[in-house]
Amino acid sequence: MSNIDTMSVNAIRVLSADGVQKANSGHPGLPLGSAAMAYELWAKHMKHNPADPKWPNRDRFILSGGHGSMLLYSLLHLFGYGLTIEDLSRFRQDNSLTPGHPEYGHTAGVEATTGPLGAGMAMSVGMAMAEAHLAAKFNKEGYPIVDHYTYVLGGDGCMMEGITSEAMSLAGTLGLGKLIVLYDSNKISIEGSTDIAFTEDVKKRFEAFGFQTLVVEDGNNLEEIGAAIEAAKADLSRPSMITVKTKIGYGSPKEGMASAHGEPLGADNIRAMKEKLGWPSQEPFYVPEEVYANYKALAQEKAKDQNEWEKLFAKYCKEYPEMKELWDKYHDENAAKDLMDKEEFWTFENKAEATRNISGKIINKLKNYLPNLIGGSADLAPSTKTYMSDMGDFSKKDYSGRNLHFGVREQAMTAISNGLMLHGGLRAYVSTFFVFSDYVKPMARLSALMGVPLTFVLTHDSIGVGEDGPTHEPIEQLAMLRAMPNFTVYRPADATECAAAWYYAVTSKKTPTALVLTRQNLPQLAGSSKEALKGAYIISASKKDTPDAIVMASGSEVELGINAQAELEKEGIDVRVVSMPSMDVFEAQSEEYKESVLPKKVRARVAIEAATDFGWGRYVGLDGATVTMKSFGASAPAGVLFKKFGFTTENVVKTVKSVL
Repeated sequence: MSNIDTMSVNAIRVLSADGVQKANSGHPGLPLGSAAMAYELWAKHMKHNPADPKWPNRDRFILSGGHGSMLLYSLLHLFGYGLTIEDLSRFRQDNSLTPGHPEYGHTAGVEATTGPLGAGMAMSVGMAMAEAHLAAKFNKEGYPIVDHYTYVLGGDGCMMEGITSEAMSLAGTLGLGKLIVLYDSNKISIEGSTDIAFTEDVKKRFEAFGFQTLVVEDGNNLEEIGAAIEAAKADLSRPSMITVKTKIGYGSPKEGMASAHGEPLGADNIRAMKEKLGWPSQEPFYVPEEVYANYKALAQEKAKDQNEWEKLFAKYCKEYPEMKELWDKYHDENAAKDLMDKEEFWTFENKAEATRNISGKIINKLKNYLPNLIGGSADLAPSTKTYMSDMGDFSKKDYSGRNLHFGVREQAMTAISNGLMLHGGLRAYVSTFFVFSDYVKPMARLSALMGVPLTFVLTHDSIGVGEDGPTHEPIEQLAMLRAMPNFTVYRPADATECAAAWYYAVTSKKTPTALVLTRQNLPQLAGSSKEALKGAYIISASKKDTPDAIVMASGSEVELGINAQAELEKEGIDVRVVSMPSMDVFEAQSEEYKESVLPKKVRARVAIEAATDFGWGRYVGLDGATVTMKSFGASAPAGVLFKKFGFTTENVVKTVKSVL
């Protein structure tokens, strides 16, 4: 290792330790141990350009061990991505560019929000899948315009989390040769040695997944690390995992200790570390000019990769103008807006049909309008109706297929699809049974946090699942997803509302959308309309401008509200029926619109939904009531269950009368 390389590695360590110390909070252990591998990768092997962090053919780097964020921030500062010393000194402070864990869209050069361990591992698989798919779609002989690697760095915690195994098992099955996992193996966790809970051979596990596995015995040997990275890059038939044996807290008196993981080193230990590393100054955040000069030269060299690519891309566009047009469609986030005026998109047969079936038909319309639409299910496409006909299957043999098969891996499916969309150029959807949104939720939360407009197709939406019983009948899941910030839930009542939900989903730019769909057939409702795009609307009007009561419902229960309205009319009770497919979207409307649908002076209100009543209180008020689930479901045919739990016209009529 040359002296300037040594100094450049140690600059990462010093800045990381100083940042954590200044904040009096954070995780210095990973940055100190992983600094050498990070430097070698970013300086010698990775394609990236600090002057243009978003250029399409850059290599992707994800720090899955997001608690070690000062490693990434130090790299971004030293390479010239725009983070200043002032930014580093404001680590973990309000409104800083250096939050406690890396946040996508907040700091230039951060490819993904990584906090929950293993999430970055899974998102890296999605990025590698995106690269493989786009390469299969766009590359021509002599024009490898999509040709880059995905690197992900994580530690023992990432390897313990089940999501890593889910995702990497799929990566091996798919033979994603441009995915390279860097395993920071220091054998320390918060509670001490990993031996107390984690003694498996991770290398053998990855071999079983189908990975090339490599080992670097000395995590400070740049030549050894570099040789392993080049060997990983050379094997395009399978993904690679490089075990890099490191010392947590390297160079400090806490080296190899659990206490180096998640707390500041302390001023005395930092002083001792700088002395041991031969650092020329004890001044916090000090970096010698020759180190900055080295990083600047490296960054300038990196820019050449983009320059060469842009020349190649310009020639490609000239020779293949039709591919340039397709490329622009793939990268146009407004592409779906034209659907508003496409009559064919909004036209359906007037027959009773499950909304999952209708959604399947919509997907097969969308595939023609949106060539970059890609998606699949957790082994449930025949049930969730999410298969795109004639679009092929994404597989090791053919990466051009648009149908994804995730296997029974709901959590990894969601994280992988976050990665697909973070990569750029693709619009993704995922699907499973609604009750299994419990497995989906942690990574859906990251979708919302990152502003990734992933679409969730969640079917078998209520006790209407029937015979499978309470393990498969969602009760509290609507409330769970509705409670999440920046996450839209749509539960459509018929085909028109289903089309509105899909339109909302594929035109959303920063918000993920869940479509919650029935297994059982529902009628097409006479009053349904594109007004569903407002979240709630009057689907069946009252006779008077100010009705005696308002009945609200979503999904399959809207029909029940309309039936109850007809019965109440016979008794001279005037009722307005409001379909509320999306509380989230309705809340975003103007106060004037909300008042026009739900006038405050009408206090006799009833909400109907075959789920918990949690969340309906704001709409029914203190004087209203709900026809909802108070318990888990049961195993019986759907019709039997709806009657058993009170979802009948008679019970709704009775409930409306009770609030008048």
